[in-house]
Amino acid sequence: MSRIGIMGGTFNPPHNGHVHAARQAAQTLQFDKLLLIPDNVPPHKAMPQGSASSEQRLEMTRRMAKLVPGAEASDMELRRGGRSYTADTLRRLTADNPGSTLYFIMGTDMLLTLDKWREPETICALASLAVIARDEADRDAIAQKAVWLEKTWQAHVEIVDCPALPVSSTEVRADRERCRDMVPEEIFAYIEQQGLYF
Repeated sequence: MSRIGIMGGTFNPPHNGHVHAARQAAQTLQFDKLLLIPDNVPPHKAMPQGSASSEQRLEMTRRMAKLVPGAEASDMELRRGGRSYTADTLRRLTADNPGSTLYFIMGTDMLLTLDKWREPETICALASLAVIARDEADRDAIAQKAVWLEKTWQAHVEIVDCPALPVSSTEVRADRERCRDMVPEEIFAYIEQQGLYF
């Protein structure tokens, strides 16, 4: 039975924190494959002005995938169009990969608000939740929420210990010099080549 990890996000741009979390999840849960899936239109936030295009975000995600063993970039949400809902993506992946176990990678904050998402019961039914714990406080919060999710929707929650890297896409887009230190070299070269963000 194949184990497939799924990591979504705007990847605007992918940064060292994304790479670190993806590597830790892949190592901890021993995926056969890890899909990195850029959102088309994120349901919970507007894309900031001056963002990379969908094609540029996909190309940067492809470059990120080269840095994570077993990873590949997928354009499935970009091809589907409209708002990117996790439940829709998991339904498609379940249909395309019968018999596989799916692991949806998410941060602690995402887990804590999962019950506010669209179709959280579908998400819990179709995939195990691989939750990134940055520290002991995260671990405690995840464990507490996991009890409720398991009881309510029979969720299966796996904790991935991953000490946080102090980086965010917002910070990366705001400062060219800090960007150089916060994104992988190949992605910074692409940002420079395309004249993105600055």
